[in-house]
Amino acid sequence: MDPISKERPISERPHVVIIGAGFGGLEAAKVFGNKPVSVTLIDKNNHHLFQPLLYQVATAGLTPADIAIPIRFILRQRKNIRVLMGEVLKVDLLRRRVVLVDQEIAYDYLIVAAGATHTYFGNSGWANVAPGLKTISEAIEIRRRVLTAFETAERCANDDRRQGILTFAIVGGGATGVELAGAIAELARVGLASDFRKIDPRQARVLLLEAGPRLLPSMSEGLSSKAMESLQRLGVEVLLNNPVSEIADDHVVAGGRELSVRTVIWSAGIRGSSLGATLGTPLDKSGKIIVNDDLSVPGHPEAFVVGDLASITQTSGKPVPGLAPAAIQEGRHASRNVLRMLKGEATKPFRYVDKGSLATIGRSKAVAEVGRFGFSGFPAWFVWLATHIFFLIGFRNRFFVLLQWAWAYATYHSYSRLITYPWASWTPDLPDKQLPQFPGCPCEKGIPPSSCNPVAPQDHGSDH
Repeated sequence: MDPISKERPISERPHVVIIGAGFGGLEAAKVFGNKPVSVTLIDKNNHHLFQPLLYQVATAGLTPADIAIPIRFILRQRKNIRVLMGEVLKVDLLRRRVVLVDQEIAYDYLIVAAGATHTYFGNSGWANVAPGLKTISEAIEIRRRVLTAFETAERCANDDRRQGILTFAIVGGGATGVELAGAIAELARVGLASDFRKIDPRQARVLLLEAGPRLLPSMSEGLSSKAMESLQRLGVEVLLNNPVSEIADDHVVAGGRELSVRTVIWSAGIRGSSLGATLGTPLDKSGKIIVNDDLSVPGHPEAFVVGDLASITQTSGKPVPGLAPAAIQEGRHASRNVLRMLKGEATKPFRYVDKGSLATIGRSKAVAEVGRFGFSGFPAWFVWLATHIFFLIGFRNRFFVLLQWAWAYATYHSYSRLITYPWASWTPDLPDKQLPQFPGCPCEKGIPPSSCNPVAPQDHGSDH
């Protein structure tokens, strides 16, 4: 028995630590269920999130509970797996320790599935103005900004400023950007069309800003064109070859032009989690850990990296994409390699099986690419729907998501259009609803902003 094993108070079995309960980390844990190992799964959240549907929460199509499920519930039957809610600060590969805020955890084997985060390409100041979409909190914040824009416009008496308030810009023409643009356009033109009295939500502008020459660069040019045509039919203004150089509270500069925009959403790039840099091993240009072909860390065969934080190249020379199916395959493979090592066997190289790519555009259109085959329209949307229902965890999630989609498809209505705010302590002598600051005041010229700002507590309830 090695020295680390003697230090473990819970079990004498080999100890495996998994960091992150996304697709890769969760699947890695499942493989170890009821196997002769002791597993500790660490995540800073208590839930597993189905990220591919996060945009639907951000656009009021689904609720957070529809696409998330408690980690402990998922793993409740696997008695050898312990779940810890905590944030890992660093990994000490030499000492085989995972360092949290308040403790260190020793391991015999390690699987890092910490995922990725946004990158603003050196413009970190844009983060507050243009939130990305990786977490439930970010989805709720985007939903708040989108819905609040319509509410603010309803109170605005200035036509020019109202149009700026009702202009939404999505930066980045990948799958997330395409899906967000289509969903916001459909929300404005259909879902909210009859709900307001002063404004016509159908007049809202949705801009999709892409620095490159086409949308969905990972798909074929034909499908990229189909996606662009579908978005344009929904009223989305697609601006290609328009790199963003400035984002402010009331405008965006793209392709050298200043556009009046008050709601900006970022979907232009991702970078590996900052935890990757603490391992002290080589990173690629996106901050991902360069791993061996068996997903192990160079020089540390007991440590593996999976999911969006892993940088690995396929035999074709192309990188393994940062998609849920890839993370699932990597998580399972890393765990099986650990089990092989415990048996004294050699590890096996990872071989990615491409399950295809999907992107939805509105309520009944999508583009799909599986191997050399590509298709679009309703058939692709149906495949998208079936695939996402299949990968959702838990009967409840599948049932309620399918029910809500069926209702929305038949009626164009959604009951998830809630504007919520971060909690703030009660302050005497102020209204109960202390609305947070919304970028840009829609006031008429000559009226002091403090007297009509829709987020000023002392004037809550005023009628512009």
